[in-house]
Amino acid sequence: MDEVDTGLLVLRVCLGLVMAAHGYAKVFRGGRIPGTARWFDSIGMRPGGANAWLAAGTELAAGLSLAFGLLTPFAAAAFVSLMFVAAWTVHRGKGFFIVSDGWEYNLVLAAGAVAVAITGPGAASLDHLLFGETVLDGWVGGLIALAGGLAAAAVLLAVAYRPTPARVPAESEA
Repeated sequence: MDEVDTGLLVLRVCLGLVMAAHGYAKVFRGGRIPGTARWFDSIGMRPGGANAWLAAGTELAAGLSLAFGLLTPFAAAAFVSLMFVAAWTVHRGKGFFIVSDGWEYNLVLAAGAVAVAITGPGAASLDHLLFGETVLDGWVGGLIALAGGLAAAAVLLAVAYRPTPARVPAESEA
């Protein structure tokens, strides 16, 4: 294992465990799935309960999959999808920087996952152990991650994103 493999291992584990922790928190911390479901409903992701389970399960599975380097391009696609949906539904109108609740963090997680998909997971990964070097390493993996993730996000938003329209005050209230 060389320096590149070591760097990929650190990046994969860091990104993966951060994402898995978000899924874990949706299930086991704070308001748990019922609280997450209410929040999802409030931001327009309907039905909230189904989307809460979908998000939590995807975050856990994709996070652990990326951390272990298993089916890496598909885990990265899930990162892209999750982060695009989060950026679109929660952070979109708030600017770039996370300190103002912007989409900077979403971009870093998604771009990091795509970078891992492009380079391949490295020698210290289950993908390498089980499959060796494959056609999914390189640009094909990056394309799966980016295009697959954006396509999945577009489908989810088209099916589930139903924000409450802004209320326009009646003339008598103005």
